[in-house]
Amino acid sequence: MQGYNVILLYDVNLEHILMCKRRKDPYKGLINLVGGKIEKSEDGLDAAYRELFEESNVSKDDVELLHLVDFTYYLDECYVEAYVGKLKHETLIYGDENELFWSDLNHNFFDMNCYAGEGNIGHLIEQVKLFADKIFDTDH
Repeated sequence: MQGYNVILLYDVNLEHILMCKRRKDPYKGLINLVGGKIEKSEDGLDAAYRELFEESNVSKDDVELLHLVDFTYYLDECYVEAYVGKLKHETLIYGDENELFWSDLNHNFFDMNCYAGEGNIGHLIEQVKLFADKIFDTDH
């Protein structure tokens, strides 16, 4: 079963989330979170850090990721691991795979005409809101 990951990366003030506009299918033209494939022999967290760096230049020194949730799609024979983190300091974001930008949090992330993932982005952001005190503990 193929593994994928998505990363919810928040800025240092928790006012914006890193998003991308997809340049290729699936979801070409829609807004998505950064992420990608988990290689067969790769640990999920290691894959999340690798994908985050490859797509945005954000390194393990810039953010501590926390495993948030998993989705298993049995009919598609794949699973998605979701990770969340807040930048430790201002960091230059750049990449060439997709158009990257910081989105404020006042959007309908469930709008499937704008956002990839059949509503999962909205669900993930709501999960972060529900557990923000645990996720963004002062020790992280």
